[in-house]
Amino acid sequence: MDAWFWVWVGLAAVLIVGEMFTAGFFLLPFGIGAAAAAAVDYLGLSLGWQWAAFLAVSIALLFGLRGFADRVTHEPPQKVNVDRLVGKIGTVTEGIEPGDGAGRIRIEREEWRADSPATELIPVGTRVIIDRIEGTHLVVTPVEVADTKGD
Repeated sequence: MDAWFWVWVGLAAVLIVGEMFTAGFFLLPFGIGAAAAAAVDYLGLSLGWQWAAFLAVSIALLFGLRGFADRVTHEPPQKVNVDRLVGKIGTVTEGIEPGDGAGRIRIEREEWRADSPATELIPVGTRVIIDRIEGTHLVVTPVEVADTKGD
């Protein structure tokens, strides 16, 4: 074993530990590649073979782990908690006044406090779309108004 063995082992350790502090499995392939290069050095092969092993293993694992990393690190397709309501349609059960905008809506089987940036009263029975959540209130827009915004 020569000095390169310890360089590869040190590099492998730093990269693998560094992966613990990052997301996306970017450093892990290079850490494993450095460990492979250390193994090649341990077998007594030349520096050229060590670099070849490092690059081959690192590149293969980098592309091999991309799909896995995408599945693990991306946002789940289904929203949870109150975020699941954004974009859904509800019905006004207590008129939403302009100004303070406080009113109530029913969405699915739940009743929520709702506000609206609308300048007119949103009457009971109006269908509304949930734009966002602010604290414990849903911010809504009447469906008819939301439909004409895209025109």
